[in-house]
Amino acid sequence: MYYEYLTVGIVLFILGVLGIVLNRSNLIIMLMSIELMLLAISFTMTLFSVVIDNLIGQIFTIMVLTVAAAESAIGLAILVAYYRVRGTIAVKSLNLLRG
Repeated sequence: MYYEYLTVGIVLFILGVLGIVLNRSNLIIMLMSIELMLLAISFTMTLFSVVIDNLIGQIFTIMVLTVAAAESAIGLAILVAYYRVRGTIAVKSLNLLRG
């Protein structure tokens, strides 16, 4: 009944994990994969909230999406600042951030 939607959520999460595992060189794609994983979790949580007829899952999903949007904005701002200083956003050159 709801198995199709659950399958979509699982496939989206697996695609996000594969995006991080298979692509270690592009930081923007890694951030997009993290966002895809968060959206898959939120989708699945909303699905279960509808199935059990409870609003807590939907409220928590809205909070997760708000935090994900803030995290994405801060991450992109850091990337832009780092690109202006170094001229590249390759993951190999990020070891300079360790301090």
